[in-house]
Order: sequence, then C-alpha cells, then structure tokens
Amino acid sequence: MVASKNKKKAYVLDTNVLIHDPSALLNFEEHQVIIPMTVLEELDKLKSVKQSIAADCRQAIRMIDQLLGDATPSQIEKGVPIKRSEKSPPLGTISILMNPVDGKGPHLPEHLNDNKIINSLADLQSLHKNREIILVSKDINMRLKARGFGVEAQDYHNDQLIDDVELLPSGYTEFKNSFWDNISKVETIQREGVTEHILKREGILETLHINEFVIDEHGFVGKVIDLDDEKIVLEDMHHDDLMQQEAWGLIPRDIYQAVALHLLLSPEIHLVNLTGAAGSGKTILALAAAIEMTVASKLYKRIIATRSVQGLDEDIGFLPGTETEKMEPWLGAITDNLEALHQDDENTHGSVEYILDKVPLQFKSLNYIRGRSFQYSLILIDESQNLTPHQIKTIITRAGTGSKVVCLGNLAQIDTPYLSPLSSGLTYMTERFKCFKHGGHIHLKGVPRSILAEFAEANL
Repeated sequence: MVASKNKKKAYVLDTNVLIHDPSALLNFEEHQVIIPMTVLEELDKLKSVKQSIAADCRQAIRMIDQLLGDATPSQIEKGVPIKRSEKSPPLGTISILMNPVDGKGPHLPEHLNDNKIINSLADLQSLHKNREIILVSKDINMRLKARGFGVEAQDYHNDQLIDDVELLPSGYTEFKNSFWDNISKVETIQREGVTEHILKREGILETLHINEFVIDEHGFVGKVIDLDDEKIVLEDMHHDDLMQQEAWGLIPRDIYQAVALHLLLSPEIHLVNLTGAAGSGKTILALAAAIEMTVASKLYKRIIATRSVQGLDEDIGFLPGTETEKMEPWLGAITDNLEALHQDDENTHGSVEYILDKVPLQFKSLNYIRGRSFQYSLILIDESQNLTPHQIKTIITRAGTGSKVVCLGNLAQIDTPYLSPLSSGLTYMTERFKCFKHGGHIHLKGVPRSILAEFAEANL
C-alpha cells in the first residue's frame, strides 16, 4: 500500500547504521527516529568487545544520551524533540522502542536479534496504522526479511555521494590522437623552467578538477594546476621526465604509474588515494615513494602503515608480542613489496631486514590510531575500501603538521558485509576531495604482477 504524502514517517534505525555513522540520528529531518531496545543492547555489548567498532558504538550511545537529555520515560516513549544546536529549533523526534510491543500478529522466531527488531516493528505498525514505519539498515538480508514480513525497509544513504562508481574521477582524462586537436585557442607561458598552457574552460575541460591530468596518444601530459569558471591552467609535465622518475630504485611501468608517482613525491600534495585492480602497483609505488621521502629526502620522520581487515581487531589480541609484531602478519603486503623492491640484491632477506631496521616504519592497528596526532609522518592506509566514511574521516584527521596521507584500495574487493562500492569510505573521500588543492587521486590500470594475475583479473 502506498502511503499518502501527509502520512507521518517513523524511521527505525538498525545497529549497523549507528556504527556506520553515529550521527545518523540527526539526518532524518522532521521525521521521528526510533531506536529499538535490542539495538541499545547490541551497542552496549559491542562497545567493549569488537575493538574496530567500539569507539563508534560509544559515540552513538553518547549521541542518544545527549538527545534524550533529562526526558522522562513517558516523554521518551512519545518522542523527544531533536535539537541539533543551541540556535536551531527542534526538528523531528527520537524515541526508544521497548521490545517486544504487545501485538497480536504473526512473529518471526526470536532467537535472532534481527527478528526481535522486525517483530517489534510489525507490532508497532499494527498499533499505529496512520504512521509509516520504515526500517533503516545496512544489512541487505535483514531488509529482505523485513520486506517479506510486511515492514518497509531501506538502506542508509546519507553519506552516499554518487549513484554509480563509474562517475568517480579517475584522476586523468585520456584523448585519442592529439589533445590539441580539441583546443581552438591557447596561451602558453614559460615560468622558471615550467611551461604553462592557459585554456578556455569549455567542453570536456569543464569536468576537470585540480591536480587532474590530461593524457593523449601523442605523448602529451598536462596537469591542472589552476582553474576557475572561465579558464584552466595546465602544466606541461613532459612525458619522458615522468617516465624517468625514480623512487628507491623503482621506475614507473606506464604513464598511469608515472602520474601517481608524481603526486606521491610532490611535497605540495598532502593526500593521495590510489585505486585499481590487484597487482596494478598501488602498494609498491606508495612504499617506494614513502621510503624515498623518509630516508633520502627526509621530508617525513616516519612511515605509519595500517590497513582495514575484516576480523583484524578481533584476532590481533590473541597474537603474541608488541603491537608492531601483532600487526606484521596483517601487513604482509608491505613486507612483500619491500622484498620486490630489493629482489635484485644478493641477499633479499638481509636487505629487507636492513630496511626495516633503518627506515622508521611503524605498523599500527586502526584501533590505536584514534585519538593520536601524527606529526611529520607519512601515513599509508592499505585496503581503505573497507573503511566507512566515518572511519576514514577519523583517520585522516589524525594527520598533524607536515604529514601526508596515502590511501590505497580496490572497490572490487570490499570484505565487510555492510559496505558497498557506493557507500565505502574510499568512494566518499575520493568524491569529497576532488576539488582539494593539496589532494590527488589516480586510478591505476593494468595488472603488471604477472600474466597469470592479468588473466585471472579479467576472467575470474
């Protein structure tokens, strides 16, 4: 049955929504927000058990407590007005749904918390037929069960900025034949050994963002260094110079790795995120650049390496040793790529041991990064596609004075059940930072790892 436009809506939030975004309570405008008692119980249990989400659980609990204030039980049952700031008037309400509601309809077996929540919603819906009850959950299966049981359900999309990952910027625009065939007028100037092209911002140039590249089949590579509503300024990057860059002995294999390495080595760029298929060179490029900038040029004092892995924080506590020793099994990609950088040495293992001893490389659990501030550090975040927008904000805001953040990820390899390529923090960050003057993004192409890896990526 289709609800009328004037029908009052009540959004019932699942636990995973509050973990995904603890401030989700504030994002339903004038409508009623309902928190089932089962959800509060799950938050209470998770706040001290699963380290990777404990802080988000505690923040959600604090937010609920702040919104409820000193309201009486009867006021909470009716709905407490949500006041978002001291100056703004209350908009919408929040209430706690006791479990179970005394309903007469059919019920799902209550051995699962999901079923308890759905049963409560079904009872609430039968008691308030003039109100549209909507379950909001990141769990696809729970939404399917709710809909099958007659309860409307939807995903949480407040932090989803695009409708298709194909709309994400790749960091470059490619032109067949010559780029200049598309340009009617250009002003070229020389400045301190740098060639700049000033173009009218029209046509395909309207879609370019700061620090993006234009690449053509004739070898021209230009980088957007300035733009406004009317014009765009491209710096001529010189194809051969880009391909001859070197970082700790590593030379780029194609133009995409070359422009990525340029952003990684640039001291003016404070945030770089590299995406691409397995084996496209994300980690080895980032690691080579990081070692180059800490050991050779000494732009940074240390490298902080971390990653998001499903189950990491549950398992890390059972491993022996220090935090670094516990993290090493999960950061095997880092040591694997260190070996690759030194594969031509007489003793690869000895070289890696030497580098690990000489390079100020620290492995950190995401759980221990919260609340820290890293000064003059290069922070490598591997597998960042498994982070929520809230988590990625928490990590990036840890970057202190003189620090740089490099995010690596593959949106085709999301391991957490409550994220998709559209809701991933990596997607969120890429879209949010596309106009950031000191940030850059490159989607790497190809699978140079091996012929086998290339075939598997294309056919499996």
